[in-house]
Amino acid sequence: QVQLVESGGGLVRPGGSLTLSCAASGFMFSRSVMSWYRQTPGKERDLVATITEAGRHTNYADSVKGRFTISRDDAKSTVYLQMNSLKPEDTAVYVCYAQKSYVPYTNYWGQGTQVTVSS
Repeated sequence: QVQLVESGGGLVRPGGSLTLSCAASGFMFSRSVMSWYRQTPGKERDLVATITEAGRHTNYADSVKGRFTISRDDAKSTVYLQMNSLKPEDTAVYVCYAQKSYVPYTNYWGQGTQVTVSS
């Protein structure tokens, strides 16, 4: 049974920091590209950051470059999103996404964790 379980969300003041975690199970995490998306009510889900196998490559949305860092620990089957210098516009539900790099090329979504940036 595949599971992606996010944690670490919460309420933080502007300028603060949070670290999100996504613990994966039920598939070969080390052979999967992992991403974080975020979604606000009435808007499409936006890609925040992506990390390839073994952390060889990372990619970020322009809006978070220099503030957010994606990383992974394959031994723990966990992907992280370190978020610094948070802004009110970062408020969203952050969702973990897995893209398997082996057949069958199935993709999985987590349930999401709420991040609220407010004073």
